[in-house]
Amino acid sequence: MRVRTSAAAAVMLLAALTACGGDGDKAGKKAPDGSKAAASKKVDCTDQYVSQKEWLDHCAGKEGSGTGGDGTEGQTTSLKFGQSYTWPDGVKVSVVEARTFTDYDTEAGETPSPGDRDFRLKVKVTNGGKTPFDLGDLTTLVDGATTGGEARSAILDRGSDPLEGRLGAGVTVTKTDDNALETKYGRKIIVAVQRTSDDLGADESPEFSGSIKD
Repeated sequence: MRVRTSAAAAVMLLAALTACGGDGDKAGKKAPDGSKAAASKKVDCTDQYVSQKEWLDHCAGKEGSGTGGDGTEGQTTSLKFGQSYTWPDGVKVSVVEARTFTDYDTEAGETPSPGDRDFRLKVKVTNGGKTPFDLGDLTTLVDGATTGGEARSAILDRGSDPLEGRLGAGVTVTKTDDNALETKYGRKIIVAVQRTSDDLGADESPEFSGSIKD
């Protein structure tokens, strides 16, 4: 005997099926390997009104990468030695290392100052732009990172290759920058690489942290 389904029962059955389908959508689709596929969402990480949760979920992974990529979006200006920073015009900079300097040219009157540690920075610069870049636009400011102190510029002749001259488009060089810091301030330092430009603000100065090695 065939049993007719009443209209009310049909409505209840449809509602139940709809509810089940809704729960399935909320649970998310399954990937071929059985894992739950992550929902993709584009978030503007530069938007000052983005919520903290959205920033942590979608932007935190990009922050602190320390790599220039194809622009400065998502970069941090607090870096370690060996990491790099890229300005909007494609010029990329990295502080490779800092080493104690002892190879004095005594004939030229170079001698160590009591209580000071002379050291040499190696600064790597890549011109990713389309026009020559003036290396003289780059300067460094070195601070002690343990108990304070500020390094002063030193003139050390042997092996010196300062930030001078023009760097052609697509060319990479490693230059030197000599400094002296009182030994009482320790070996840990922070090197700010400042750039002189009419188009870039003072807030676009990356800082590289590391230690002076022997």
